[in-house]
Amino acid sequence: MADKSLHVMLMYVISHLGLIFFMYPGNVISSTEQGHWLPVLVGVVIHFIFITIYMKGLSYFPKKDIIRIYAGIGKGTAIFFIAPVFLYFSMILLITLRAYAEIITIVFLSNTPLWAIMLLLISISTYIAAKGVETIFRTGLLLSLLFLPIIIFIFFTSFQNVDWRYMVPLDADLGFIIKRTYLESFFAFSGGFLFLGFVQPYFSYDRKYVLWAAAFLIPFFLFSVYIPVLTFGQATSATTFLPYVVAVDAININWLMFDRVTMFFLLSLISFIMLYLALVSWKAIRILSHYLPSIKPVKLLLALSAAVYISCFFIPDWKDVEKLFWWNTFLRFYILIAVPFSIFFFGRRMKRKGKDETI
Repeated sequence: MADKSLHVMLMYVISHLGLIFFMYPGNVISSTEQGHWLPVLVGVVIHFIFITIYMKGLSYFPKKDIIRIYAGIGKGTAIFFIAPVFLYFSMILLITLRAYAEIITIVFLSNTPLWAIMLLLISISTYIAAKGVETIFRTGLLLSLLFLPIIIFIFFTSFQNVDWRYMVPLDADLGFIIKRTYLESFFAFSGGFLFLGFVQPYFSYDRKYVLWAAAFLIPFFLFSVYIPVLTFGQATSATTFLPYVVAVDAININWLMFDRVTMFFLLSLISFIMLYLALVSWKAIRILSHYLPSIKPVKLLLALSAAVYISCFFIPDWKDVEKLFWWNTFLRFYILIAVPFSIFFFGRRMKRKGKDETI
């Protein structure tokens, strides 16, 4: 089995970068009026705890994905864990497609019909997913080479207009933990790590590379929140839709031949989102194919994509997108907590009993 640590690390980074810069800053800024570092820190710590538990649990089952792990334990266990995971993937596809199509129309394609943007996003991601996991990871490597330097460059130039006096006060309380906007912000943490449990039959990877990738993301989590606050202040940034995008739009680089760097930034992130949709689609089809082996995976993929695309038309406007975000929060935390702990628990139990063949 080929070692694809670099590919897994890059996929981990770009999946999360596509999720960080849009709704996450607004959610965190709305959850507290000062000391934004604490909500970010809590989220990052939880992120590290669960990916560490998840990877440790997966290490007990080399060359097995989570579908085979749960299926090997029993039908009831498989239904209890796999059904919510599939439902979660379906909700991610629906919400991400509808939300990011809306964001694209708001930011730079105001005259383009929403259906056309959604069709473009779902078509490209479905095509990549149909080619399989190797194509997804090779595309991830290509997109990283093309767009990661642009993202990093714009990220550093976004410090251009900051006023560091807005950093204070640094003290904070834990009141944000029960706020709806903060709970919704875990969309950026919980959506991108489950693929580690799906690639094991195809690739091997070193766990430390994933932890390095998670560590690499910490400044992006922190400053995606602080750059709008340091640029506009807390009061103004809290009322801004997509505060980080607005902060990037205020960048002025005289020596650059293009007026707006925002366009490059957004196009780079949208390419990451399309790859993320492809990865989620592939994982959902892996589950369906396991339980419906008589139907070709491509047909299942087309049916799923068509169902997601049609379902998007039943979401009238952004308020309904926000409602879906909130309703999906409960399922998100179930997945974030239940899957890593259950895999770890079953792995430990198997190791204690020493009955590898029964799993």
